Amino acid sequence: MSFTVQEIATALGAAAAGNTALTIRAAAEPADAGPDELAMAMTPAYAETLGRGQARAAMLWPEADWQAMGLEAAIFAPRPRLAMAGLTRMLDRGQNFDSGIHPSAVIDPSAELAGDVIIGAFCVIGPRARIGAGSVIGPHCMIGTDAAIGAAALLRDHVSIGARVRIGDRFIAQPGARIGGDGFSFVTPEISGAEMARKTMGDQGETQAQAWLRIHSLGAVRIGDDVEVGANSTIDNGTIRDTEIGRGTKLDSLVQVGHNVRVGEDCLLCAQAGVGGSTRIGNSVVLGGQSGVADNVTVGDRVIATGATKILSNVPEGRVMMGYPAVKMDGFTETYKILRRLPRLARDLDALKKAVFKPNPNE
Repeated sequence: MSFTVQEIATALGAAAAGNTALTIRAAAEPADAGPDELAMAMTPAYAETLGRGQARAAMLWPEADWQAMGLEAAIFAPRPRLAMAGLTRMLDRGQNFDSGIHPSAVIDPSAELAGDVIIGAFCVIGPRARIGAGSVIGPHCMIGTDAAIGAAALLRDHVSIGARVRIGDRFIAQPGARIGGDGFSFVTPEISGAEMARKTMGDQGETQAQAWLRIHSLGAVRIGDDVEVGANSTIDNGTIRDTEIGRGTKLDSLVQVGHNVRVGEDCLLCAQAGVGGSTRIGNSVVLGGQSGVADNVTVGDRVIATGATKILSNVPEGRVMMGYPAVKMDGFTETYKILRRLPRLARDLDALKKAVFKPNPNE
């Protein structure tokens, strides 16, 4: 796989200069780049390390003095991360799964597979499952009864899709993703200590220990087009209705989405984020790493929760939330500044008390 500097620039809609016929075979960080690699030096700080590598061409910020850097060619990227998206798409070598259906795959005769689908080794495809055109199912995947996956899907190794799950086109699941497990939903015959604590917001009182009874998941999971699910992430079935993930939403690794949750379109759920059951997440919401949303909460459109934020109540649209419990970010940062000043204020107060209440030696 190789492209000229000009071919890359044209594909990205970017300007290029110098010897644009140079051939590029890969991308690299500036200090590590070889003669046929494009150095990713899109800020002055990264460009400082160009001299430690052997790059002849680099991706730079607009109006950078590429000739002074000793380069033969340059591509100029006004939005570096946007350029990265296009460049990495061009240079991605993929997983190189074998074509066709591996002889070790177990496929129910009633399953419907498009003619060009790739099925890897040791896959299991259940009764009446449907897989759309151009899809790639990696080794050791399991697709359950009556599950439906749209066109151009990519399931990496060890992905499981439960019974009756419905997934749109261009779905991507990283290794170990689990979609369609039962929801974590249990109840006790009498009011439990957990219920009492939630009701009273205090001690549980005189409740008795009881066995937990399973509430079964009758719903499944419904996922829109262009959704990605990261490695070892889980999406639980709904109890009565389906759990829903909207079009264009991306889940990072180790994300948990509980039963009955509705996640809107174009959301980002970052690593180790968790969403409690029956919560509704609006469109274009960003949940930072290790953030959490309690059950039965509504989060409005365009909300951003910073890393480790814990949302315990409804959040109106457009808010940026921070802390535990979550509050508006500007309020949290002001509170944090005050907390940092508390030791000094305590020392000042102690000195003031000593000055005011100092014993009079003449009395």
